[in-house]
Amino acid sequence: MTAPRGKRRLPFRYCEPAFFGGLLDDPVLFLRIRPLRRALLFDCGQIAHLAKRVIKPIQAVFITHAHMDHVMGIPTLVRHHHASPRPLDVFGPAGITERTEHLLMGFDWNLAEPTWFTLRVHEVLPDRILHSSFPGPQGFVRRDDGESPCLDRKIWACPFLTVEAEILDHKLPVLAFRVNERSYFSVEGKRLDEQGLVAGEWIRDLKSRVWKKQAEHRVTATWRRGELLLEEPVDDPEALYESIRGNSETASLGYMTDMGWTADNVETIRNFMGGLTLLCSECTFLAADREKARASHHLTSTDLNTLLESLRPRYLLAMHLSKGYLRRTFDLYAELKPPSGTRILRLPNHIVPAPLGAREVDRWLRPA
Repeated sequence: MTAPRGKRRLPFRYCEPAFFGGLLDDPVLFLRIRPLRRALLFDCGQIAHLAKRVIKPIQAVFITHAHMDHVMGIPTLVRHHHASPRPLDVFGPAGITERTEHLLMGFDWNLAEPTWFTLRVHEVLPDRILHSSFPGPQGFVRRDDGESPCLDRKIWACPFLTVEAEILDHKLPVLAFRVNERSYFSVEGKRLDEQGLVAGEWIRDLKSRVWKKQAEHRVTATWRRGELLLEEPVDDPEALYESIRGNSETASLGYMTDMGWTADNVETIRNFMGGLTLLCSECTFLAADREKARASHHLTSTDLNTLLESLRPRYLLAMHLSKGYLRRTFDLYAELKPPSGTRILRLPNHIVPAPLGAREVDRWLRPA
């Protein structure tokens, strides 16, 4: 995924997205959280081509569903994380805990060590989230850790962003995800002047108090009274901040793949994915193959065009095109007709290295 011309990156403040699959490869969206030096991963198909330095910072993985091309990379994640004590969280739809257990139990763990990590799995249902863990020191034997109510769409959060989920239908439950960056502290000079305030070090104290929630910080603002500058304690820092707050427009990212063109799915997507900075969406079939799309519960280019008219993201990354279009990938971009204000980001056909054949390696086994 490439940034728009003339810019080094997409307009995210805290995040840096990278797509580690080509148009025809398994979808793998990597989202680096710059201030934390950690990352999130959306879907986990084939990831053997990812460098270990890419995989190690991953803190949480969000699985849309358990078809092989979306989940088969979990053992690779475990392989790269198991020797670290830092836990790794996996979020997925109904059945993801059982699927993860089967993947892990396909290996022998007789050499497990006390310092190994714990894989924590969170199964997102319509009204609750089921929590389980697989402690590495105990050979990744499953432990059920109860459940929590699902009061809203939010399933994960850190100080810089939140991740929300909605359930769609792909002849089985499949999750769509939305990442929302948090608004940031911003003060507008014009509003300061209107309030008779003078910028100074006290704004840093205000940020610590209202933004970082550090209650021990007392705020003493500087006010202009005629020719005099007066320092006075602020009784209500939150109200003061609202009176001088600048416009801190936030960015958001949507990720959806493998869902049918049904009335319920369309309504859910329109309610969930509006106002995005970047939409990463499957577009598995071209318009002429509508019947194939309906039979397999996927989207066509025409379906995606219809959604774009109402969603109107700033950028679109179409992905997960059927491999049957290997020699026709240019047709996808010809059929996509985004509305004014939406720019298309293009992917190469493949990012995953081509598989090797015997002829490429047999020279290493020939006697000198």
